[in-house]
Amino acid sequence: MTGDVIRELGRLAGVDLGHVRVTGREPVMPSPFRIGTAAAASVGAATAAVATLTGDHGRAEVDMRHAAVAFRSERHFRIGHAAIPLWAPLSGDYACADGRVRIHANFDHHRDAALVALGLPPGAGREDVEEACGRRTGMEIEEAVTRAGGCAAAMRGRAEWAEHPQGRVVAERPLLTLDRLPGPPPEETGMRVVDLTRVIAGPVASRFLASWGADVMHVCGSGVPEVPGLVLETAAGKRSCLIDLPAGADLLRELVRGADVVIRGYRPGALDRLGFGVADLVGLRPGLVVVDVSAYGPGPWQGRRGFDSLVQMATGIAAEAGPLPCQALDHATGYLAAFAAVAGLIRRRREGGSWHATLSLAATAHWLDALGRTPPGGEPEVDDLLETRDGHTFVRPPGLIAGRPPAWSPPPRPGEHAPAW
Repeated sequence: MTGDVIRELGRLAGVDLGHVRVTGREPVMPSPFRIGTAAAASVGAATAAVATLTGDHGRAEVDMRHAAVAFRSERHFRIGHAAIPLWAPLSGDYACADGRVRIHANFDHHRDAALVALGLPPGAGREDVEEACGRRTGMEIEEAVTRAGGCAAAMRGRAEWAEHPQGRVVAERPLLTLDRLPGPPPEETGMRVVDLTRVIAGPVASRFLASWGADVMHVCGSGVPEVPGLVLETAAGKRSCLIDLPAGADLLRELVRGADVVIRGYRPGALDRLGFGVADLVGLRPGLVVVDVSAYGPGPWQGRRGFDSLVQMATGIAAEAGPLPCQALDHATGYLAAFAAVAGLIRRRREGGSWHATLSLAATAHWLDALGRTPPGGEPEVDDLLETRDGHTFVRPPGLIAGRPPAWSPPPRPGEHAPAW
């Protein structure tokens, strides 16, 4: 089955991935969803695309358990012996008047927006939020928090999401798009990547590319909220520079002029207003591959903030079997975004032009649902997949090309490097 899924991904992107050797089988996670299949397919497609780009077509391999454990990479990451904190105190699921609702409060401004929406004072605790949620319906909370600039999602069933206007848009679109834009004739390609992403899908995409030799520059801003441990865990192999927009727009433009790929992880339209829309980017660097990752994709919710756990709630995944045992939507979308980036480079070399790929967590949720179900498994063994180096314990990157594993190098400090190639 996994091989068929990988071939379909190649068809979607217009590239021949050749044979991909897949080892292992379902179930590999304690969930009825085929997380192992999604992991092996997304990692396998991305690895096969790199193999094709670098002259090892048809020599990619992926192990299902390894790929699935990599979907939990942030849970296994250690700095010394310490795990990284992943959730703020107010983030989580809450009982409400008609079911459950999830509030995402990892960033202070999202926490503050949720408290305002619930009529609570600054500094309110979890018990206060529980009491406030219990008096309202999930949809009331979702809409109030969203209007206030926060992030929340009421729990919906699959049928309810299928009838939702955004759900219908997601169902009608493919898992990913890769479209040719006007650009130069075919050209040999490099792998310089500007990473304009955060939390978790986009950074996973650029980390994968870095593990296969891409020169990745992660651009962070001094005023942009982050989850520090997640930044570090997904930064392996990259460089990191500090650019504040709009003041540093010229620095970012110069990076784009020297790039082959730009990965954007913001809501549709957010960077356009700063002069870094798709047309702006390919104008700066004809032949560029632009990859956009968002929570919900085009549609009535395209401007809505979202994260993996919220998309699970909104799309019916959490209602069926509880939260997934990993951030599978984030990680799958990340590897699929890396695949789309490399597919764009392959097609640029073959056909010329500039290329624009789009992906969303909601589309990945729809894809995961369509993969079917499996009897739930147990917890996967992980010890043989961990490595400790330079004070960091991490999951070794999954996938092989011609028997060679991808590389891992220690993450930089945020803003450690100059914003220049």
